[in-house]
Amino acid sequence: MLTDALKESAARAALDLVNDGMRLGLGTGSTAARFVDALGERVGQGLKVLCVPTSEATRAQAERLGIPLTTLKDTPQLDLTVDGADEIDDQLRLIKGGGGALLREKIVATASNQMVVIADESKVVATLGAFPLPIEVVPFGFASTLRLIEIMSTQAGCEGEIMQRQTPGGGRFVTDQDNYIVDCAFGAIQEPEVLAFALKRVPGVVEHGLFLGVADLAIVAGPDGVRVIRRPGE
Repeated sequence: MLTDALKESAARAALDLVNDGMRLGLGTGSTAARFVDALGERVGQGLKVLCVPTSEATRAQAERLGIPLTTLKDTPQLDLTVDGADEIDDQLRLIKGGGGALLREKIVATASNQMVVIADESKVVATLGAFPLPIEVVPFGFASTLRLIEIMSTQAGCEGEIMQRQTPGGGRFVTDQDNYIVDCAFGAIQEPEVLAFALKRVPGVVEHGLFLGVADLAIVAGPDGVRVIRRPGE
């Protein structure tokens, strides 16, 4: 219950950054869902916003709450994206993708003037990698892509079990883009930029869950209150 309360606190704090008339990106995951709920309350009170969801799950939630939606085709530049994270380090580098929406999340975040991460204190780490790194891959040539991911990751200094994500029922997890997710238990990722570069060289990799230089600030809720982590140099 404490974690739920902290997620709620971070989400409510992020709502203070939203102004009337903003174009927003809406993230995916349990903490982002709390922000969408809070935003829905404000919309019901008269707040005017236009939003792009990062997943079909978020789209359905926003529609239930009466939040006006658009697409990046019609609104290619956004003011602010608010999303969660699976891990955050002190340089505001992230691992995302636990909810399987990392591709859309990264597209929407980079289409925004500002990305704000909301999280509870447990998501802040000294070194990224305890949370398995999600990678979205196309189904074609899956076995070959998996092999190349292992080779390139090893060359980047990362080794560990690479597993295809399954649904709770035991089937293959399929993203909103009809791709697969593999989760890489690398442990500590000492050089995230090196690993990110290596993974992008694998043709079957659509996107990876390392969000580097994307987030502008993180709103983190802990037992002692809410604090802000900013990207170094800003």
